[in-house]
Amino acid sequence: QVQLVESGGGSVQPGGSLRLSCVASGGTPIYYNAIVWFRQAPGKEREGISCFGVGDRRRVYADSVRGRFTVSMDTAENTVYLQMDSLKPEDTGLYTCARITHTNCVDDWPTRVASEGQGTQVTVSS
Repeated sequence: QVQLVESGGGSVQPGGSLRLSCVASGGTPIYYNAIVWFRQAPGKEREGISCFGVGDRRRVYADSVRGRFTVSMDTAENTVYLQMDSLKPEDTGLYTCARITHTNCVDDWPTRVASEGQGTQVTVSS
């Protein structure tokens, strides 16, 4: 069974950094589909914040994280990373990675989820 497992969340002060990992297991390599990151803050709708296209290697970021977050892929480790720097309290939420039904970050990528993990919690607070 194909699974995505996130890790790396935790509590950090504003201005700090965290690196999230999304590991694929169960057969399908991480590079078969574009991999996306969502976050959901308490009381808010889930937000698509990043997409890594395995076909064209294009990376897409939401305005709220562009310039602070960086997504990368290590095919040898079957892992996608989300490096989060200059964290703000509004970055607090449950971060989930997902495969989408395309190899690239097409315009409607947030709506193309094929499978996703359980998420890892990030809390940014002083």
